[in-house]
Order: sequence, then C-alpha cells, then structure tokens
Amino acid sequence: MKKLITEIRGQDTAELKAKLSDLRKEQFQLRFRGSAEEVAKTTRHREVRRTIARILMVLADRAKTAAAAPKGGKTK
Repeated sequence: MKKLITEIRGQDTAELKAKLSDLRKEQFQLRFRGSAEEVAKTTRHREVRRTIARILMVLADRAKTAAAAPKGGKTK
C-alpha cells in the first residue's frame, strides 16, 4: 500500500485528475455490470474506491499547501 501512495504522490496533478476521471468511469461500469450480471472480480470495486480516495486525498493536500503558500506580494 505504501508503494501505491508514493506512486500517486509522484504523479503530476493533471495526470492525477485524468486518472481520477478514468477510475470514476470504471467504477460506474463496475456498478452497472454488477447490477445486471455477476462481476467476475469482486475485489476490483474495493480497489477502485480506495484508489479514488487516495487520489482525492493527495489532490486536497496539494490544494491546501498551495493555499497556505505566500502569494509573493509585498506587505507593509
């Protein structure tokens, strides 16, 4: 698991957003197929859900640190 989070943190923000979009599409497809028929690999639901959560955590952390960083303007 530590390997997965370090891989996620090593990616660019644009890459993470693209991966997040792909995973959400896959999650929808898994849900759709699961309601109509038996899904062959049931653990994939959990993997997708947790990977989405990890990506959202990293993106939120980056947004928080970017907001806390000084803007570079001079104050008197």
